[in-house]
Amino acid sequence: MPVAKWNGVVLAQSERFETVEGNIYFPPDSLRREHFKPSTTHTSCPWKGEASYYTVEVDGKANPDAAWFYPEPKSAAANIRDHVAFWKGVTVER
Repeated sequence: MPVAKWNGVVLAQSERFETVEGNIYFPPDSLRREHFKPSTTHTSCPWKGEASYYTVEVDGKANPDAAWFYPEPKSAAANIRDHVAFWKGVTVER
């Protein structure tokens, strides 16, 4: 089962997930929401659409924009709507 961790704390864990371009996308109900703060950052992907970001916070430490998701993905990426993926030092293990 995939688990996302940062600074020794589990951020997300689920047996249900999607894999796109080598990234594991966790469903929204698998997140430990207390560690996610909305970010104003947005980026664009030609086939997935506009991504929004979260800053991850653990024990008073912040990892800006370490998680991203697609709230309104293009039809080709509909399977990852609101699912969250990670980078910037967040480890995802299967």
